[in-house]
Amino acid sequence: MVSPDCAIIGKVSAGDQASRSFVNTPLPRPQPRNQARFYGRVVVLLVVASILIVSTIAIAVGSFFDGQQEALPPQERTVGSREILVSQQLPPKGLVVVALCAIAVIAIAAITFEVIAALMSISPRRRLLSQLRGQDLMTAEIGKRVRVTVLVPAHNEEFSLPATLAALAKQTRPPDRVIVVADNCTDRTVEIAHAMGHEAFESVRNQHKKGGALNQVLAALLPVAGPQDVILVMDADTSLGPRYLEVATQRMEADPELAAVGGVFFGEPGHGLIGQFQRNEYTRYSLQIQSRRGRVFVLTGTATVFRASALIDVAAARGVFIPGEPGLVYDTTALTEDNELTIALKSLGATMVSPPECYVITELMPAWRNLWIQRQRWQRGALENLSSYGMTRATIRYWGQQLGIGYGTVALNASLLLLLITVVSLDRWIWFPFWIAIGLIFWAERVITAWKGGWRARLLAAALIPELCYDVYLQAVFVSCLFDISVGRQATWGHVQHEQAQT
Repeated sequence: MVSPDCAIIGKVSAGDQASRSFVNTPLPRPQPRNQARFYGRVVVLLVVASILIVSTIAIAVGSFFDGQQEALPPQERTVGSREILVSQQLPPKGLVVVALCAIAVIAIAAITFEVIAALMSISPRRRLLSQLRGQDLMTAEIGKRVRVTVLVPAHNEEFSLPATLAALAKQTRPPDRVIVVADNCTDRTVEIAHAMGHEAFESVRNQHKKGGALNQVLAALLPVAGPQDVILVMDADTSLGPRYLEVATQRMEADPELAAVGGVFFGEPGHGLIGQFQRNEYTRYSLQIQSRRGRVFVLTGTATVFRASALIDVAAARGVFIPGEPGLVYDTTALTEDNELTIALKSLGATMVSPPECYVITELMPAWRNLWIQRQRWQRGALENLSSYGMTRATIRYWGQQLGIGYGTVALNASLLLLLITVVSLDRWIWFPFWIAIGLIFWAERVITAWKGGWRARLLAAALIPELCYDVYLQAVFVSCLFDISVGRQATWGHVQHEQAQT
């Protein structure tokens, strides 16, 4: 399943074993992007048009009900020693009915997306690819122990790599093989891998970042993989929870049709306020995964276990059923390789899950500039993936997600702007009990969903305003991505250089 167009020789070595050479493997070629800019702009146009349509409908509904009921004058109330103005004004009943109907429609749409996701496992492409794989990789045996190979792509990670490899050593189900994929490293990454008793694969002339380095090592591993082989791909700045491999391998041994087991990620400690913002965000994301009973949004690049046969299917389907260069697992033109590979697998009908026990602790962005670059890459990568795959049953949820982000951007910023105008224009503040009750529900939701993050997470969520400002920041990233794609601006990767921990 691997293209033989050109070859490289990579070397793997370990501290207590002799060096040995990988088999000849292909050097990835740049994938043509003749129409990428055009399709990217089409995606931007569709997202913006959808946002404008929904916003126009909302404004039209509000205008229709405007002035349909008589305004009630606010009344003086005494609270302690202070006099305040309180208004008992309620929204028109018709508007409340419309709002409730809109909520019901959104709920039905979400359920529809879930049903479509469940039906994606029934795919003729999946059966065809299974037949083309050959008898030796047709189906894994139920209950038979899988063989785990860990790939740790690393670019100058000498300071974070030891903690990552140490966490691997503490797994309740240890891996069978660990390979540090050193990509264009100029530090001691390779030496550290050897010193800790693991193999190291050094990429050759790779210009395609993480995806390109992984393609090179996978081109060597997959041709000799068996039906019981699984591959964990994890970042060099990530530490696995102690039962990650135990639970992931149990799932795969019990269900031969399971293609991947993804991780649920949480943020590392530290980095002050910006770190707590990210930890709260990741905590809420983990609750979403839990509420979906482990059904996956994205197979996180921080740590995911793949069945080798599923990756072979992806490589075989590239350029035929899914975008990408034939023979390569990762599409090196994608900014977010984990999101793209998730869509690729879902497009082929693969099943996947993220159990809560499979958690990881991953790095956080230490500064606002780093965070901006990271989220631009994530957001723009998601949009560009949609431009590559179009509207399919595998991408319909992601289209809905982008629409939700866009409408949320308009709604939140419009609300904050109206609130600011109200504060500036009023001589005296008026309290509306109805809207206070709605606000308290929103406030409670923010605190409850951050509760598992500890007291710092709860305190930040209870303050509310700082997190709203953080949301506005992320929405600014979204708008920036739409603009950059529209004008054809080149995206940046934004690697964070780690420093030695203070002792």
